[in-house]
Amino acid sequence: MALFDEKTLRKLDRLALVASQVRAGQIKGERRSTKRGTSIEFADYRDYTRGDDLRRVDWNVYARLERPYVKLLEEEEDLAVHILLDTSLSMNSGAAAGSAADDGSAAALNKFAYARRLAAALGYIALGVGDRLTVTALRDDSLAAQFGPARSRGHTLRLLQFLEGLEPGGATNLDAALRAYALGTRRAGLLFLISDLFSPAGYRAGLGQLQGRGYEVAVLQVLAPDELDPPLAGDLRLIDVETGAPQDVTLDGGLRALYRRRVAAWRDEMETYCLKRNMHFVPVTTSLPWDELVLFHLRQRGLVK
Repeated sequence: MALFDEKTLRKLDRLALVASQVRAGQIKGERRSTKRGTSIEFADYRDYTRGDDLRRVDWNVYARLERPYVKLLEEEEDLAVHILLDTSLSMNSGAAAGSAADDGSAAALNKFAYARRLAAALGYIALGVGDRLTVTALRDDSLAAQFGPARSRGHTLRLLQFLEGLEPGGATNLDAALRAYALGTRRAGLLFLISDLFSPAGYRAGLGQLQGRGYEVAVLQVLAPDELDPPLAGDLRLIDVETGAPQDVTLDGGLRALYRRRVAAWRDEMETYCLKRNMHFVPVTTSLPWDELVLFHLRQRGLVK
């Protein structure tokens, strides 16, 4: 399955990921920092103070105003971008992943195919502007597989091959996996968690630990339309795809309405939790084309420019 076509790649080529506070990089990249540094791009002026390098004084301004001002220049830095992809079996709901068309239309109905394509798009954007990219598959309570760290568009093929090789399976203790990632020896930066957040152990402690380690966290919760409004009725036995645990239920109109209200309340609760802690929360339904999510909705939220 091809993750992208050439038309989509050309659209992604013009984008960059945005962190509200860019973390200092180890080498110069193609983005501008909020710090003042030593590149050739002008940022601002400030008053000269004793000890400043006289080469940074703007003598043209001094000739006009008879006051010495020092030029402030923008530093160029690379951003560390981390993408955590939930690969648990609950991510494999919706249409079969193998039924995806090359343009992504059918894949939008399968959560894992959708999430994988979203991870590929964000990773491609990061590599394109010289960001330092790490992509990690989460499963059980650990880190199942990892791509990177890598920098530059020359790693794009390896990134796509890595993502295409991932398959959903097992369960994910999201809280433990996030804590394990936070405790690893990595350079903090902008972190995207792509998951349905179906984890009985929760996720809040793990997110808090990531934030405590200096990561800027964006949670992209991916759900299928059937999970928001299940097209079921009657006496049913539901089986948990990850644990195999059964649950007998009788679904009628009233219970379905209650289910929809509780799912909406659950999402609202997660959004409130994230916003209070200055984390990004983006609720995603796979009926929304993934490229529209990246090109429009993530731009609206300030995560892409």
